[in-house]
Order: sequence, then structure tokens, then C-alpha cells
Amino acid sequence: MRRPRRPLPAVPFAAAVLAAAVLSACTTSRDSAPKRTASEQLLISAAADRAARNLSIAIPEGTKVFIDASFFEGLDSKYAIAAIRDRVLKRGARLAASKEEADMIVEIRSGALSIDENKLVVGVPEMDVPVPLAGSFGLPEISVLTRARRQGVAKFAATGYDARTGKLVASSASDFGLSEQTEWTVLFFLSWTTSDVGPDNTVEVLRPPPAQGSPGKK
Repeated sequence: MRRPRRPLPAVPFAAAVLAAAVLSACTTSRDSAPKRTASEQLLISAAADRAARNLSIAIPEGTKVFIDASFFEGLDSKYAIAAIRDRVLKRGARLAASKEEADMIVEIRSGALSIDENKLVVGVPEMDVPVPLAGSFGLPEISVLTRARRQGVAKFAATGYDARTGKLVASSASDFGLSEQTEWTVLFFLSWTTSDVGPDNTVEVLRPPPAQGSPGKK
């Protein structure tokens, strides 16, 4: 007489499912000795370079200018301030060591100097799956297409006034600089990165902006 087949024990079965899930999962690690990675630093500094390059305050050539950064705050603010000083020099102004030595004081401020992140997943997101008598296990993300984008954003503005009378001389609009790095993954194994902050984009960052009709831009 043929004996009926006994069902598999639930616990070993759950353990097998859990092992299969662990073996098939993909792990991404983020290792960095400083608090931020080099890519994050490049995103911020490239955005700062571009916002400084676009700074539209009108400064007469040869004017002795003191850059007042007491109202300037943000991540990597020292680099951003130096980028603005570099831009002022390239416009023909001269930097003064103190307010007393200056003809014009330029107060600079930052409205943004950081990174935005967003992620798009086409497929099944990561989730917890219950297993009888064994709790649950994490089902890894099953994605046909994944796009992870990080964007550096800088917003600078400046106000210039006479060092002796305090009278307004010039004021800029809010000038922006953007940078971007995007990681693409298709069907788990095919991945690549697009970016505008690598060595190939150095010339673009340093190139003078095209002639504009707005005041203060050359």
C-alpha cells in the first residue's frame, strides 16, 4: 500500500527560503574615512564654482573690494567664499585686506550649498515577507531599472556698498550653480554612472561665461 507523502516541516523550508533570499540579495556599502565621500565633495564644489562664476554684481574695474563673508554659511563655505573671491578678481577688481582699505564692501550670502538626492525604481521595492513559524525575511529590491540621482545646488547673492558712506553701489540677483551625478542600473547587473563633475568637465567649470546683456556680466 502506498503511503501518503508527508508535508515538509515548516521550519527547514523557511530556513531554505531565507538562505536563498540572502544569497540572491545585492549589498551596497558606503565606505569613507571623512564624513563625506569625494563624489559628494565634488558635487558641492562644482556647484559652488558655477554659482560664483554666475555672480552678477557690477563692480567697476580697479575698485578695491573687501569681501565680507560674515553672513555666508553652508557646507564647504570656505571653498565657496574662495571661489567668489576668485571671480571678483577675474572681473578686474582688487581685493582689500580690511574694510578700512576698501573702496567698496561686498557682502556675500548663501541661500543653498548642499546636495539633493532622489531615487526611481521600476520594479518591486524592498519589503519584508512573513514566513510561517520563522518570522519574516527581507526580500531584496527586484528592479528592471534603477536611477539614483544626486544633485549639488548652490545659490549665492551679493550686495555692494560704499565703504565710507554705506550707500548702495550694486546688488546681484540670486545666482545658481548646479551639478549632477546619476547612477543607473538595469536588470541587476548592468550599471553605469553619468556625471558632470569629473576631470572631463574641469574645462567647462573654469571657462568664462558667455557675454550677457545684464549688468555686471562680461
